[in-house]
Amino acid sequence: MKTLYLARHAKSYWKDQSIPDFDRPLNSRGKRDAPFMGEVLNDKKIKPDLILSSSAKRTKKTAIEIASKLGYTEKKIQFNEDLYEASSNTIIKLIKKIEEKYDRVMIFGHNPGLTMLNNHISNHYIDNIPTCGIVALQFDKKWSEIDKNSCKFLFFEYPKLYL
Repeated sequence: MKTLYLARHAKSYWKDQSIPDFDRPLNSRGKRDAPFMGEVLNDKKIKPDLILSSSAKRTKKTAIEIASKLGYTEKKIQFNEDLYEASSNTIIKLIKKIEEKYDRVMIFGHNPGLTMLNNHISNHYIDNIPTCGIVALQFDKKWSEIDKNSCKFLFFEYPKLYL
């Protein structure tokens, strides 16, 4: 059984419009929400074998904060520029290349790609994955066989459920 976690970056800082989108940091709410959601996942005993993340600053920081709460070291996170604002098709192509030795994979990225990906591969429609939202999906095929409606929905967590 494979488990895929789709995680959207935490809330980013928008007050300084001169900061390029790729370099935008987390705002104060994002800095609060990322470690909080890491604790939520830790309470669920989530232990990813592999974490892939967009290399955008806000996404990297979210991945690092959540990973630390799950006992996953920063140096093991694989940062990938192709995940920056990736379409659902781009993310699927990356998933299909994941080595079979990994059973639990967490992907940190951006909308609308993550929400569209969930709605393509899952049996559970989500209108929008909010910032720092995390969706868990499961399927009993190889990573290379992930496809439309191939995943079973496990859970959908996000900060406003708690805070």
